[in-house]
Amino acid sequence: MFSHVMIGSNDLARSKEFYDALFVALGGKPGEVDAGGRLVYAHEGSRLMVTTPINGQPATAANGGTIGVFADSADHVRAWHSAGTRHGGTSAESPPTERPSGIFVAYLRDPDGNKLCARTRAPKA
Repeated sequence: MFSHVMIGSNDLARSKEFYDALFVALGGKPGEVDAGGRLVYAHEGSRLMVTTPINGQPATAANGGTIGVFADSADHVRAWHSAGTRHGGTSAESPPTERPSGIFVAYLRDPDGNKLCARTRAPKA
């Protein structure tokens, strides 16, 4: 359904360092800067884009919003979380953990305060 998610940043260089580390930890590629100056991360037909707000106002994080990405394994989730905390992010909610449903999940806040989640797919019944 979704083609992309766009989030704001107040420091694109800092965001690039952070998001490059996250995507590489999941087996993806570092982001590229498009003609409009936005960071673009593409993986399996989806795109995450990071930009400074076009209205010139400071970027702010969505209150109650979370951007979630799938990871292939619990080890990928742990690597994603570790890469994020080493590159300017902060751990959010609980440490990486397995939920009663069998998914493995971790949460971070990026350097601008956006909440992110990496999780495995639900186990097949």
